[in-house]
Amino acid sequence: MRRKRTKTLLIAAIPAACILFLFWFHSGEKVIFNEQTGSAYIRYEKAKVLDIVSENIEQDDTLSDLYLGKQELEVEILTGEYKGETHIITNYLSTLYHVHVQPGSQIIVSVDTVNPEIFTISVYSHHRSPVLYGLIFIFLAFMGIIGGKKGLKSVGGIVLTVALIIFLFIPMLYRGYSPIFASILIIILATCLTLFLLNGWSAKTIAATLGTVIGVIIAGVISSLAGSLAHVTGFNAYEAETLILVARETSMQIRGLLFAGILIASLGAIMDIAMSIASSIQEVHRTNRKATEKHLFKSGMNVGKDMMGTSANTLILAFTGTSLNALLVIYSYNVQYHQFINMDLISIEIIQGIAGSISIVFTIPIVAYISSKLIPAFEKKRS
Repeated sequence: MRRKRTKTLLIAAIPAACILFLFWFHSGEKVIFNEQTGSAYIRYEKAKVLDIVSENIEQDDTLSDLYLGKQELEVEILTGEYKGETHIITNYLSTLYHVHVQPGSQIIVSVDTVNPEIFTISVYSHHRSPVLYGLIFIFLAFMGIIGGKKGLKSVGGIVLTVALIIFLFIPMLYRGYSPIFASILIIILATCLTLFLLNGWSAKTIAATLGTVIGVIIAGVISSLAGSLAHVTGFNAYEAETLILVARETSMQIRGLLFAGILIASLGAIMDIAMSIASSIQEVHRTNRKATEKHLFKSGMNVGKDMMGTSANTLILAFTGTSLNALLVIYSYNVQYHQFINMDLISIEIIQGIAGSISIVFTIPIVAYISSKLIPAFEKKRS
């Protein structure tokens, strides 16, 4: 009874301590980049299209769902200081800025205010948040319905991981902490919270956690070394110019952001393979108590070998998918091989994919070895 009470208190104390820490971390003064001062400011508000006063648009010859031209819209502002007001605005449609609307459509508008009497309103985007919230809700609901108690715990792990990234990882980077240090800290916290929430305190959880952290660190070392040799620093990234401007106003360290991103991106695949190997070794040990450490290690390696290819494919395909548009442009322009293989984008994608895949390969024997040692020892101690 006392052990159960202590466990309950511990489970309640850890989230409370995390919340208090995040509150303390965010209590300091924040440097706002590009802060708007004076009477001029821009706000983004919801609006509803009441009517299309006039339009001069034509359908694009190539894309049937693309319209070019302009629309004169009567819109009602639904939020903010101008809520309830109706205005006539012009909606320009082009290949880059394309928000084609109909009467009744809900949109987001930018309100550029010089003073309370002088302001301009322009179309910013479709109002997409309800669809996004609905999609998230459906995902979480099916996790709970199909996964049951385990699924609800998985939802909790996802929520905690997202909270760590939004409320700790990103602010740490913004405030000038080392990207590598910040990413390793988040990896340790996210791995521990996720795996211990799903499986509790057990030998397989400890083995999977240690293997995940070691595997991700290996990915960071490999990517840093390869990046140094290939002269890829993160300044080559697409957003580097904007980040340099941000860094001048804050303490952000741009160098290392690329490799921090590789660590975070590799975490999911490495955690998955680590837990699968640790779980399989525990099942083998429970089925056959006489199994030796060598036999357990070999069983874990066999499972890892089966997962090696699919997990590596997951990483490479994920990295490739994020650059699909750029790859199509490169293909369309028939870029020569020497130009293609030495492009910043391609170099970064290859380093990301290969570094993560190599870390998966190394994670397999690491987790198999740790599990073959820890699981028998824990089971023997428990009995």
